[in-house]
Amino acid sequence: MAGLPYDLLSMEDLDRPQIEAVMARAAFYKRKVFAERARMDVLAGKTVSTLFFEPSTRTRCSFELAAKYLGAEVLNVEISTSSTAKGEGLKDTGLTLQMMGVDLFVIRHDASGAANLFASYVEPPVINGGDGMHEHPTQALLDLMRMLELMGSVEGRRVAIIGDISHSRVAKSDCICLGKMGASVVICAPPTLMPENPEALGAEATYDMDRALDGADVVMMLRLQLERQRAGLFPSVREYHRLYGLTPEKLAKAKPGAYVMHPAPMNRGVEISNPAADGAQSQINQQVACGVAVRMALMDMMIGEGC
Repeated sequence: MAGLPYDLLSMEDLDRPQIEAVMARAAFYKRKVFAERARMDVLAGKTVSTLFFEPSTRTRCSFELAAKYLGAEVLNVEISTSSTAKGEGLKDTGLTLQMMGVDLFVIRHDASGAANLFASYVEPPVINGGDGMHEHPTQALLDLMRMLELMGSVEGRRVAIIGDISHSRVAKSDCICLGKMGASVVICAPPTLMPENPEALGAEATYDMDRALDGADVVMMLRLQLERQRAGLFPSVREYHRLYGLTPEKLAKAKPGAYVMHPAPMNRGVEISNPAADGAQSQINQQVACGVAVRMALMDMMIGEGC
């Protein structure tokens, strides 16, 4: 089994054999948990701490369940009621929890680079659960897992990532991950929501949604990151949906049977319509189960029997 880096802070930390090893381990855990309803003890005696400085439902619950399914104790730090609300910094928070016996940290923060900074302070491994506009590596891995379940391989497949590229940590991690696995990635956004140097993501870039959809095997829609934007980046939500929202009519311009994905939470009626989100081609709910399995695999490979 390919060993993993000590911390997982970016998709740049993993090479293709390591990604493939995570996928194999995640497939095993998905069968065990969702088909056999099994619970394991590979992390018995270990403690996983989640520190979420940003609101989260799917990611936080997914990490918690993943740890519990593996037999770990889970310490959820309530940021709003912790010492951080009184002004305590990342370093002191991390060192305090470390001295309490935490074996692995999962951190989400609204500041880009916060996960890297936190990892430099503490001794236990750190998984980046999403930091600002930087990266969200475990989301990219779960997206990849669902694509592999559907298509067997992403080698040579066309994946269109459409929406608020500039503010999206998911887009960055997906581009890196899918590129390493041989996919052809196209990113699409209005000019005001496209990074200044889109070529740095290793993907084709376009402002034209029809062009992005042409021949796409997978259509990944992104939420408008309104909380990270300044005003005036697009005329109105209605106009945005007209030009860049996914509808069944627009989806028909992709490859027949193209799969629809979204990292969630969705803004229905903004980047995606109800029929597109709930249609037969949608894989959005199925991505959630992959998230639990991927995070189980990572924890096992980083601090468990599989490390």
